[in-house]
Amino acid sequence: MKIGLTYDLRSEYLEMGYSEEETAEFDRDDTIKAIESTLSDLGHETECIGHAKKLIAALAADSRWDLVFNIAEGLHGIGREAQIPAILDVYGIPYTFSDPLVMSLTLHKGMTKRVLRDAGVPTCDFLVAESTADVAAVSFAPPYFVKPVAEGTGKGVTPASIVPEISGLPKAVEELLPLYKQPVLVESFLPGREFTVGIIGTGKNAEPIGTIEVVLLDKAEQGVYSYVNKENCEELVEYRLVSAGEDAVVRAAEEIALDAWRILGCRDGGRIDLRCDAAGRPQFIEVNPLAGIHPEHSDLPIICTKKGIPYRSLIERIVRSASERT
Repeated sequence: MKIGLTYDLRSEYLEMGYSEEETAEFDRDDTIKAIESTLSDLGHETECIGHAKKLIAALAADSRWDLVFNIAEGLHGIGREAQIPAILDVYGIPYTFSDPLVMSLTLHKGMTKRVLRDAGVPTCDFLVAESTADVAAVSFAPPYFVKPVAEGTGKGVTPASIVPEISGLPKAVEELLPLYKQPVLVESFLPGREFTVGIIGTGKNAEPIGTIEVVLLDKAEQGVYSYVNKENCEELVEYRLVSAGEDAVVRAAEEIALDAWRILGCRDGGRIDLRCDAAGRPQFIEVNPLAGIHPEHSDLPIICTKKGIPYRSLIERIVRSASERT
């Protein structure tokens, strides 16, 4: 197949003057090289396209592909991850990963939790605050956890995200609102184990391929899988492979993750994050239907490596899932 690659390259945006945090979700040059070389090794013809504006220019010049391998995060708006899927839908060009509806929904953590809560998926109490006045509607007990409603890579998450008393909520929300120019998600703080479940496939063919437990090391910011911890994960975080066959809590986490994946309509591959409450019960936190795919540093490939699944096999399974859908 002729496969185009769409992505947002972090180095390009840094050269434009954007900050390290603003570009935290974007991909490194070696990620694109790894995907391109793997696709070539699998026998595909590849073309690096780039971000949404470059895709639009290529389409206007009559470029076409049998499939687009899309990992573009987008820059502006809560629907930014949906931009390239929507453009490709206009032209009827198949692509990997989820469609515009799923991409827009799942980037908004509050909307996602509403859908899953209504479907019976375990998730902790929460409220979406669009102003400090909304904090008055919080009806669940402290401690609380606050974060921007539509960011990834731990952006906006620090030790200060844990708010021990309701009296501290207005200030915590007030500080985040102007920084990220979006609503703030207020949740019950979950003090237990944290898991990331990797999933490959679509619908009834989707399956968990493995789970890692996020263990913060002594020098890490404690209590939170924060932006700092994620950016410096090699020194601050241990990703511990855990087994559903040996641990009932992990088994429950994988069941919840698979239910959430199917209910939301996620496709091809990604990950779901969960954390346990004070009673040790896993709760859905968020889903990433456009998970990082760096062969060494991203959670989904890390899971595959720990499970003995080669990076080539991961890319092949993603492409196969997308091809079977189309």
